[in-house]
Amino acid sequence: MKPSANTSQRFSYGSYTYEYELMRQSRKTLSLTVMPDMRLLVKVPQNADERRIELFLQKKWLWLGKQMAYFKRYKQKKYIQEYVSGESVRYLGKQYQLIVKRAPLLRVSLKRNTLQVETILSLDKSHLKRIIENWYLREAKQIFRQRLDEVYKRFQYKIMPLLEIRYMKMRWGSYSRGGKIILNPKLIHTSMDCIDYVITHELCHVRYKNHDKYFFNFLDKNYPKWEKVKEKLEVMGSKK
Repeated sequence: MKPSANTSQRFSYGSYTYEYELMRQSRKTLSLTVMPDMRLLVKVPQNADERRIELFLQKKWLWLGKQMAYFKRYKQKKYIQEYVSGESVRYLGKQYQLIVKRAPLLRVSLKRNTLQVETILSLDKSHLKRIIENWYLREAKQIFRQRLDEVYKRFQYKIMPLLEIRYMKMRWGSYSRGGKIILNPKLIHTSMDCIDYVITHELCHVRYKNHDKYFFNFLDKNYPKWEKVKEKLEVMGSKK
């Protein structure tokens, strides 16, 4: 049986009302996911009736409230990088202490739990920001290429998409109809599983252009339990 198209539904419990996206699939259980943008996604078996879905959502009521509060809290947090020695920075999902010092040569390196920047020039913020962001960009180009080559093996495509690294305000990644995967270099701050998820998501768009039922079924197949990784990705992104 082919999956039906997603439908928008409304769930009321007490004085609260939520709208959610209903997705019918070839599955036995029901699941509820709170997306980082506060959208609710409910996956159910093809033959699940309204009563079964309603009871499931009622049982999830306390959990739903906690998840909604969780994302509201983190969406409010925005950290402004100062680019000063002693500050905390992130690389591949891990926290490092930024150490800045003068040296005869320009060098950026990871040493234990520190990101060390050595420079003979000025130590002002604009100069350090340029050095560090250039280093992140070089790392992103290398690691994204490696991960795309690896994740691509899961798919049976005949042509490897081109890779472009580009800053985007609202997206972690994008797939163009010209056969190009675009990744935001800020992904280098997140963990490797988050990078793999974004690459997998965009590779799924090679086959399915829209976020319809077919797309999510394909994503489920190529990256099981992707919802948890997406949640972590958006929380990490809200801190940047």
